[in-house]
Amino acid sequence: MNANTTIISTRFDSLKRRLIKVLRLGKSDVVEPFEVSPFGIDSNPLKDMKAIYMETQQKGVNVIVGYMNKNQLADVGETRLFSTDANGSLKTYIWLHNDGTMEIGGKNNHIAQYEGLATAFNQLKSDFNDLVSKFNAHVHSGVTTGAGTSAVPTTSGSSSNADITPAKIETIKTI
Repeated sequence: MNANTTIISTRFDSLKRRLIKVLRLGKSDVVEPFEVSPFGIDSNPLKDMKAIYMETQQKGVNVIVGYMNKNQLADVGETRLFSTDANGSLKTYIWLHNDGTMEIGGKNNHIAQYEGLATAFNQLKSDFNDLVSKFNAHVHSGVTTGAGTSAVPTTSGSSSNADITPAKIETIKTI
């Protein structure tokens, strides 16, 4: 028998299975089946969520097979993975859009490819340092200042020690 149920609480048994205590058919019909879910997905439901309860052919082995999601936003062909706090407020998400884009927690900023950025930055730094060296070595011959000596710049440039390594995020990888 399948039934719509309401989540009361969750806990783990000694085999590390998540047991979901639910109110099934009436105020005294409380059962505690274990949760089944697709491989690689681990999520813990909120109190008062609606769950789908199912009896199996094995006596006493009943399961929760899914939840009634009232926060569905994904369009056709999309997948959205999200987390909430205990009150159901959205905390973060990963959204795979059907146009090939992905959002990780928002859509206001872009994730940069560090390796490509570092290559371009290091070339710019090298070109800048070469220019500083040429500027510092430059002398205006035949121009005199004061006592008749060749003019040497009174200021000199300094090489760049800029480093973008701290901008590298080691915990997020991309193509």
